[in-house]
Order: sequence, then structure tokens, then C-alpha cells
Amino acid sequence: MKHLYLGIDCGTQGTKALVLDSQSGQVLGLGAAAHTLIQGENGRREQDTGQWLEALQIATRQALNNAGVSGLQIQGIGVSGQQHGLVLLDADGNVLRPAKLWCDTESSAENQQLLDWLGGDTGSLERLGLVIAPGYTVSKLLWTRRHHPQVLEQTAHILLPHDYLNFWLTGRYCSEYGDASGTGYFNVRTRQWDLGILRHIDPSGVLEQALPQLLEPHQAVGTLRPHVAHLLGLNPNAVVSSGGGDNMLGAIGTGNISPGIITMSLGSSGTVYAFNAQAQISPDASVASFCSSSGGWLPLICTLNLTNATSAVRDLFGLSVEAFNTLASQAPIGADGVSMLPFLNGERVPALPHATGSVQGLTLTNMTQANLCRAAIEGTTFGLRYGLDLLRRNGLQSQAIRLVGGGSKSALWRQMVADIMNTPVVCTEQSEAAALGAAIQAAWCVSAGAETLEDLCQRCVRLESNSQTHPDPTHVLAYEQAYQRYREQVSALTE
Repeated sequence: MKHLYLGIDCGTQGTKALVLDSQSGQVLGLGAAAHTLIQGENGRREQDTGQWLEALQIATRQALNNAGVSGLQIQGIGVSGQQHGLVLLDADGNVLRPAKLWCDTESSAENQQLLDWLGGDTGSLERLGLVIAPGYTVSKLLWTRRHHPQVLEQTAHILLPHDYLNFWLTGRYCSEYGDASGTGYFNVRTRQWDLGILRHIDPSGVLEQALPQLLEPHQAVGTLRPHVAHLLGLNPNAVVSSGGGDNMLGAIGTGNISPGIITMSLGSSGTVYAFNAQAQISPDASVASFCSSSGGWLPLICTLNLTNATSAVRDLFGLSVEAFNTLASQAPIGADGVSMLPFLNGERVPALPHATGSVQGLTLTNMTQANLCRAAIEGTTFGLRYGLDLLRRNGLQSQAIRLVGGGSKSALWRQMVADIMNTPVVCTEQSEAAALGAAIQAAWCVSAGAETLEDLCQRCVRLESNSQTHPDPTHVLAYEQAYQRYREQVSALTE
């Protein structure tokens, strides 16, 4: 008998679904459906939660068809979601307004106001174990109180995107430590909600009463609501696990559940994170010492500009991905002196929220498409190196980098990461790491201690041996010079 689990990942651009046989460790089928953004010039980035539900249904059906299995065989479901998003529900469980997303910067002023109230970076670190940033959920609550007070008056439940999907599946209002870490009203050391911050935002007490119940990572939210099981064609007794944020479940999906491994995601934004068994709070404001969804902690850095910046250059020149990579590979390391600071969205790491992108070092001889393509990849990768240096400075050991995300498919980019980080790189066989992590977590939850998470990861997380890339010592030296140039240019901005 097969042990089948469904992993769902609700991201910014779309929802992915994956069917896993946890006994063989094989991914049997995949499905995907896109979302659209509601955008505004003031930094508004919102989404209609109805799209998430529609996409979940489409992606699930696709994955089951692709796997050639019946949904009635599914024993458990895990949900991964984009972090920091704000979903507000009334007492009947109806969504009150579109979800504000992680990439929404409309509440930057409110974030600064809350940070000042906490006592700046130092006060925020002491109280919460991390420094709140504009993308976190907490400033979205203050923004809502200011701009939509009538919505706040009706609010009975405050959920994150993955919490909302769990509610839709089971009817229960729950959250788990990993995703809760990114709200800005959760203490990562004690793993408890910070009610005082919510009382400061709303003295009436509505917000603190609207918080979901916190679960341990291995705990179940519940089983499927009968009408949802019928709608999705799934086993009505299928257990929904606690789930988590996309980074936390991406860690499980890359086997990053013990010290020594670093996961690096080359998506539209870039993330670097590693497991820690203790809460080691970093004094660096840019390092988010989140909890993991596997029972530990997950110190993490996030850059806001990665494949969005390389795609912008690609679109500018009207190039396919292959043509872009070919051109970039024709330019030398350091792009003949051309550098790009790719801060098209502002930037979180380095901490430059109001920065814009720039190209420097251009001359009549080096202003070529090849140099500009290479400078875009180098500039975004230097941002990840900056973040990795912060993590290493805080004691993280890394013997290997596990690479996921769209950029990891490029052999040129893999070699660049290995050389710039001076660390061996390998891709995981399954690039949908968060959906895989969600399915593995569901199997862990259903096994109720009969199987360890380590056993499951060992069986289900597979490395792509032909993607193994080692640093080239001559490249390492050349990139070091180019990286120091990047650091000087960043310093000039901060001055």
C-alpha cells in the first residue's frame, strides 16, 4: 500500500501542488495554477484570497491526475504559504478585504512608527528576538486601523496565508511557530504571541482576541471539512498538518533540519537560511532569527531583488533565458568593470529600503549586452553573499549550499554561487522544495512519532548529482575583488 501525501505551496505568483509517496520517497505528480497581483503606485501589493482557493483546487486536481492516483488515497495534507501576508476574517469566517502581501510596502511608515515605539532595532531585538521590517504583518495591522477602521471593527480572526488555507480546509483557526515568527507580534525565544504590541495598535482588545491558537510543528490542525473533501475529491479522513511559511517548509524540503546545510533560494527574491537547534538571536537587524517548522530555529536573510532584476534586464534586451545566459557567460568575471546595484524594489539586505537600482563603471568600450547581463547576475548574487557573511558572522557553519528556485536551473549561476560563496553547491531533485516540505511534514504528523522527520527527509529529499558544483580557486579570487567593489558601492549609498 502506498503512503500518499499532498503538499500545497501558495506563493506570490501561484499555487503548486505535489503528490508524494513517503514510503518510496518518490514525487508522483505535480500541479500548478497562477495568481495575479493587485498593485498600486504607493507600494500596494495585495491578492484576492479567492484566487488562492481556486488555484489550490486546480493545482490539486492536476497533481492527482499527473500522479495517476485517486484523491481518496491521500492520507495527509501539508500547506506552505508566502510569509507575512495579512488575512482578516469576520466572525462568520468571511474575508474582509484583499490580503496584504510580504512585498507590500504601503505600511512602511507604520513599521517605522512601531519600531520607534519598541525602542529601535535594539528594543525590537530585546522584546521579540528580531527587528521588525516593513514587510512583516504587524505594520499592516496598524495601516488597516488607520485606513480601514471599519474593517478592524469587524475583525474576528487574524490569519497568515497558510493559516487561512488551513482554516478553509478544516474550519480551525490555528498557526504554527515558524510562520508566526514573521508577524512582528510573536516572541521567537518564548514562542508566544506578544499581546502588548497588539494592545498598543488597538487598545479595544479586538486584535488580541482575534489571534489563532498556536500549534507545535508536528501537530495536526484537523481533518478535512466534508464539503471541501468532496470538492477536492480527497479522502475525508485526510489529516491536515500544522504547515508553515514557505521558507520553513522549503527547509524541510531541502533536508535542512540539522546544522551544516544552508538552503539558498534563487527566486524573484533571494533567501538564505540554515537550521539551528537553539534560539541564537543575531545582533544584526538584517538576520531574522525565525523559528523553523521542524522544532528548532531558522536564522534567515532575504534580499528583495533576484530573478526579478535579471528578468528586467532580459526583457529590456528582448532575450530568452538561454540567450541571456549565453551572453552573460561570454563576459569575464567582474563584467569588464560594469557593476549593477540591482535594488529595483528597494532592498532589505543590505538594509536600503529607499534605494533604487543603478549601473556603474560604464565606458564606451565595456557597455555591451554581455557585460550588463553578467552584471545583473553578479549584483544579485553579491547581495546573497552579503547576507551569508552576516549568517556566518553569527556562528553558522556551512559545508554545503542546497540551491532551489528558478535561477538554480542555470549552470552559469550555480558556478557563480559556488565561486562567490566559496562553498560547494548542489540542487535538490525536486525544485518545488516548499510543496515537498509540506508533504513531508504531513507524513511526519500522520506517523505520530513512528517515523522521525530525519528518516522522512533522508528518504524523500534527493540531490541532483549532476548539478554538483565546486568553487574554482582562480574564480574565487577574481570574484573577491568584484565583491569588494560591490561593498564599496553599497557603502557609498549608506553614507
